[in-house]
Amino acid sequence: MIPANCLTDILGLRVGHAGDTLICSGVTAVIFDQPCVASVMVLGGAPGGRDLGLLSPAATVERIDAIVLGGGSAFGLDAAGGVQSALREDGRGYPVAGHRVPLVPQAILFDLANGGDKNWGRFSPYRDFGYAAARAATAGPVPIGSVGAGMGATTATVKGGLGSASVVTAGGYTVAALVAVNALSSPLIGDGPWFWAAPFEVGAEFGDLGWPAQMGSQATALRTKGRPQPATTIGLVATDATLTKSQAHRLAIMAHDGLARAVLPAHAPMDGDTIFAASTGRRPLADLTELGHAAASVFARAVARGVYEAKSFPGGQPSWRDRFGG
Repeated sequence: MIPANCLTDILGLRVGHAGDTLICSGVTAVIFDQPCVASVMVLGGAPGGRDLGLLSPAATVERIDAIVLGGGSAFGLDAAGGVQSALREDGRGYPVAGHRVPLVPQAILFDLANGGDKNWGRFSPYRDFGYAAARAATAGPVPIGSVGAGMGATTATVKGGLGSASVVTAGGYTVAALVAVNALSSPLIGDGPWFWAAPFEVGAEFGDLGWPAQMGSQATALRTKGRPQPATTIGLVATDATLTKSQAHRLAIMAHDGLARAVLPAHAPMDGDTIFAASTGRRPLADLTELGHAAASVFARAVARGVYEAKSFPGGQPSWRDRFGG
């Protein structure tokens, strides 16, 4: 772990949040100071996204300007337009026929049933949230918990949230994750307070509780929000290693292992689990396996941190701290 323990430990990345506590939903924007190589892997059965196709290893464009994580289900897809507007004002974008078009892929999660007031009128607020998140983006420590895309997030057992974590590998690469945890299932073992991600914890970043001394049959019993019930965990892993688009795609695939280690079960039919991967290309790549292992571990830690730091809203789902203290 390195000091800030968040996505902005990757030099050249900025993160901003925006949202509304009355709506109980929000947006997180990740802005790349320079266009980054990126790809994505979708393993949930009910995903929602914008411009995910251009991140295919077979697609032409290699680099993008930003990634957006948003609440609001399909309404939340307006957020990428707000981020795109901010970047266009800044003169950013892919050159096409004398114009610059900012490339801003997005993934969304379902938080429409979390108790917030979704009667926002004719147009959703997410475009404005996206613009505000882009303008708020900084390279400083990333606020986590009930902020941005994690504001309205829930899980089967406790309030979800936005988490982040980072690591420097033995080879000297920095790998970091940012995730909005809105899982259909549970990040906790049994009735808690233990996190499935405990073996990967660094220090006491989510309580230093370890695993229970024994795991009975209830530890692995299925816990969900109810079926059918839309959910989705969305996130990003980034590195300063130089990756091709195909290598970034492989990194996103391996990061999904971290999600599967942190919530049980993952990748359900009504989840939209989506993970982006991005490379700033500041260091030559030596070992993609090392990066993938780090990506899985850091993603699992980010999931647990997001839940551990979440705060409940009036009338909403209790947080981990509401239930277990700390």
